[in-house]
Amino acid sequence: MLAEIKGLNEECGVFGIWGHEKAAEVAYYGLHALQHRGQEGAGIVTSDGESLHLHKGNGLINEVFQQDEFSRLRGNAALGHVRYATQGGGGYENVQPLVFRSQKESMALAHNGNLVNAYALKHQLEAQGSILQTTSDTEVLAHLIKRSGHLRMEEAIIQALSMIKGAYAFSILTENKLYVALDPRGLRPLSLGILGGAYVVSSETCAFDVIGASYLREIKPGELLIIDDHGVSSRTFASPLNRTLCSMEYVYFSRPDSDLNGKNVHASRKTMGKELAKEAPVEADVVTGVPDSSISAAIGYSEASGIPYELGLIKNRYVGRTFIQPSQELREQGVKMKLSAVRGIVDGKRVVMVDDSIVRGTTSKRIVRMLKEAGATEVHVRIASPPIENPCYYGIDTSTKGELIASSHSVEEIRELIGADSLSYLTTEGLENAIVAGENSAEYGICNACFTGNYPTEIYPETALPATKA
Repeated sequence: MLAEIKGLNEECGVFGIWGHEKAAEVAYYGLHALQHRGQEGAGIVTSDGESLHLHKGNGLINEVFQQDEFSRLRGNAALGHVRYATQGGGGYENVQPLVFRSQKESMALAHNGNLVNAYALKHQLEAQGSILQTTSDTEVLAHLIKRSGHLRMEEAIIQALSMIKGAYAFSILTENKLYVALDPRGLRPLSLGILGGAYVVSSETCAFDVIGASYLREIKPGELLIIDDHGVSSRTFASPLNRTLCSMEYVYFSRPDSDLNGKNVHASRKTMGKELAKEAPVEADVVTGVPDSSISAAIGYSEASGIPYELGLIKNRYVGRTFIQPSQELREQGVKMKLSAVRGIVDGKRVVMVDDSIVRGTTSKRIVRMLKEAGATEVHVRIASPPIENPCYYGIDTSTKGELIASSHSVEEIRELIGADSLSYLTTEGLENAIVAGENSAEYGICNACFTGNYPTEIYPETALPATKA
């Protein structure tokens, strides 16, 4: 479903490339493929072997970058980032990559995830004399690295990584190397590819297809990759733990043409829909999905149930951002601007509306009403994930239970609130069957904490504080 109207957002996307004469331009196209992971800020930093060159700004990638910027982004290595502000809020200073310059060796950092012990580390760093320039937890790693000034960069990074906890896919660019690290549980996705003689890393494999790169493999949990003119080397900085890749990457965040843990996202979502049809059948005339991330699950539901799939909801792809301060009435109109019901498909029909999740319930209520206003006689809502009852502390902007309707309402109460004729969610078992059935759980496990409350890492009391939003 549309992130803008749903209020569930990933923190960011990371893209890096080493060994390409048009590194900045390739990074630009790679970030375009990752734009769905963050629309509030974008940046690219390049290395020419002697200096780092940065351009970043607030907005979409094509708003931040114009043709003349690329002449200043010299070098055959680049690191890019698209951002949605969660931990630390917005603001230009928080747009990544973050660049830290020094006489010995400068570095740029880009990060996807969230550090659960960032507050404690910031307190410790400030007590030792560090002056933090941003409110992002990403800056913590830079300070930890620089405090180990007597060590080689590689060793300093490993020492710093041993002190941080939580979800992270880090990329670090210096004048002479690109470093890539994934947390020991592999909570966030990160993959390695090759483009001619250049190596590329990306939060999602869909970026490889866009730039014409070939997929090599995923970065392993607890692994540090070092990429330079001699090729790629690998070190293990922490013993890998049972993998817990964020299940919402499969449910909602990742593009359907990406592969995660060796599984195609579209195929996984179709299987979620099939599992949902088995668990929650209903008599109906048509199945429709809420664009875009729910289309795959709706197709799966249709195939398993035998109820025909129809395009009952249309997404308007040309809605720009507005400076109007929305009243409740204008919010209702905003949903209709971004999403429309197809009267000729749903009029007089019993409709199964498949969506990927319900966060606060307000948008589901508006869409159910929209379908009924278009003539649907019944609207049966089927959700291709379990109820989101618990906040995420690993890089998704649901930091308090109060934001989540399922934390305080039963399924029947939610059904009444959204005005559906029936409501069913996919069970946790059904979700796991769709994603990791038959796989080695140590390598292919998923994080279900937002559904179950079973967090794969320690959660610090200050971690549960609401994220600061700009």
